[in-house]
Amino acid sequence: MTAAIPSPAKLGAKNLTSDLDLSPDALLHSLELSSQIKRTPARFAQALAGRYVSLLFEKPSLRTRLTFELAMKQLGGDVVTCVGPIAEREPVKDVARNLDRWIHGIVARVFLQTTIDELAHWANVPVINALSDLYHPCQALADMLTLKEHFGRFDRLKLAFVGDGNNVAHSLMLTGARLGVHVAVATPRGYEPNASIVEQASRLGNITITNDPVEAVADAHAVYTDVWASMGQESEAAERSRIFMPYQVNEALLAQARPDAVFMHCLPAKRGQEASDGAIESPRSVVFDQAENRLHVQKALLVMLLG
Repeated sequence: MTAAIPSPAKLGAKNLTSDLDLSPDALLHSLELSSQIKRTPARFAQALAGRYVSLLFEKPSLRTRLTFELAMKQLGGDVVTCVGPIAEREPVKDVARNLDRWIHGIVARVFLQTTIDELAHWANVPVINALSDLYHPCQALADMLTLKEHFGRFDRLKLAFVGDGNNVAHSLMLTGARLGVHVAVATPRGYEPNASIVEQASRLGNITITNDPVEAVADAHAVYTDVWASMGQESEAAERSRIFMPYQVNEALLAQARPDAVFMHCLPAKRGQEASDGAIESPRSVVFDQAENRLHVQKALLVMLLG
């Protein structure tokens, strides 16, 4: 029996260019639908039969590419994948208007948020941000699903993000704040999250920005980190390694959190830099739960936007 597919109009979202494209109701629905799909994948096996999505990937990928490919195939649809600079041969607006004549949705993993925004402006089919310099909404949804599975709730949870105030930190703040999660971000001075995104998130919920990693992780239910130098920042890697080393998430820092705290990382991890091998391999680690949940939340998003 084919599952009933929610209408995008009822969910208030045509695109997912940033976390806030999902209304509060749509955010909650996406997580509930993710759980349903995870529990009973066979119910949704033909939910997107006959639907095709284009994956536009400017950056290398393991989890994002494979989980979106598997998601479409396991929902009865399929994908076509293009790897490389999107606007190298022709303008983004032309790419968007070609694709929307052929396929039912665009998933883009890009260097610049402006590329996502331009695709969404010109395409008549849904556009999903699979990562940009400002946001990583699919990752944040997978992270929230993982927290819900481990703690059974969002209210009164504290998530500490330690490291670079990057796209993952932005999406965790915007998504976590709306679910009632206290998000504390600790970075070296000069590497804080985007000030306008912090302001947005602070209007939505409980956000703390600090330069003290111990302050951030105190009483935290989850301690999260990410690479110190993202793709495109390779020339800064040596300098960042020196500056960020006091922010490494290791057994000593994890000990400052709650006894039941989990360790989170969006992967890939540079073991021995932002996180110790011991943290990643500890019984507290849920990094592979997060990776698995990318598949389920992306299925939910595809069903919501393309169904």
